[in-house]
Amino acid sequence: MSVLVFADSSEGKFKKTAFEVVSYGKKVAEQLTANLVVLTINGGNASELYNYSAELVVEVKNDLKSFNAKAYASIIEQVAKEKNSNIIIIDSSINGLTVAPLVAVSLEAGYASNVIELPKSVSPFIVKRKVFSNKGFSDVEITTDKKVIGVAKNSYGLHEDKVSGTTESFNATLPDVTIKSESVNKTTGKVSLADADIVVSGGRGLKAPENWGMLEDLAEVLGGALACSKPVSDLGWRPHSEHAGQTGKIIASNLYIAVGISGAIQHLAGVNASKVKVVINNDPEAPFFKSADYGIVGDAFKIVPELVEKLKSFKRE
Repeated sequence: MSVLVFADSSEGKFKKTAFEVVSYGKKVAEQLTANLVVLTINGGNASELYNYSAELVVEVKNDLKSFNAKAYASIIEQVAKEKNSNIIIIDSSINGLTVAPLVAVSLEAGYASNVIELPKSVSPFIVKRKVFSNKGFSDVEITTDKKVIGVAKNSYGLHEDKVSGTTESFNATLPDVTIKSESVNKTTGKVSLADADIVVSGGRGLKAPENWGMLEDLAEVLGGALACSKPVSDLGWRPHSEHAGQTGKIIASNLYIAVGISGAIQHLAGVNASKVKVVINNDPEAPFFKSADYGIVGDAFKIVPELVEKLKSFKRE
């Protein structure tokens, strides 16, 4: 038996979550006294995965020019059967949350998403996961022979343990792909929300799109990504790709700075998994303060520029 980990990538480079799920998978394999197998699809340099205990990397090279959930799920299923994998571990990113249920159905496996810890027990198999839009936790027992685990971002962390790994190729049979991407528009030179450890987000409290410059400055000095609330993207002030919240991008950053965002329940549900939340708002009754780790009541147009200058001064020292 083996534990199969899918290491996701983008444009030939592994995502940070790939190294996290490999770290997680190694410990699960140790708990089960099983072999660890890491699968990549059009991925990066396999040697990067060796740094996180990936002793065997299975590479699949195919003609898919962009992500396709049906095709990826089929490939994972084929490799799982080839390697006799009863445990399949995938991240809980947007791609992962799309692919994992398809894999579970095809393998007749139980599936737990947003898992935040190593299994509490392997017999019975019990994992802890986030529920109710990250407001609570639940211990879930998976009773099926095959199991699919979706690991929540930033829940387990990266644990380097370099090994002398090996890599082998796998010729997968692709299913008929009925949905095809005609074109993909991507932003360049910016940190993506999916991979960002620090996110700076703005709401209607910024009053107009031309006032976003100070948030861009703050994100740049922190090396973070930009986000916004749903009303902001609906108004066309910022692109919908930056919409953070339950109906937008789910954020699980190490630091989330909300500027001029009142904290509607849908927004909070999408960013509540962030480890540290800082709120800047001139309304002391803003709901977001109840969920914040740190709060600043005041005028964002004065506070943010001062914060940027202090950070720049700190970095120069």
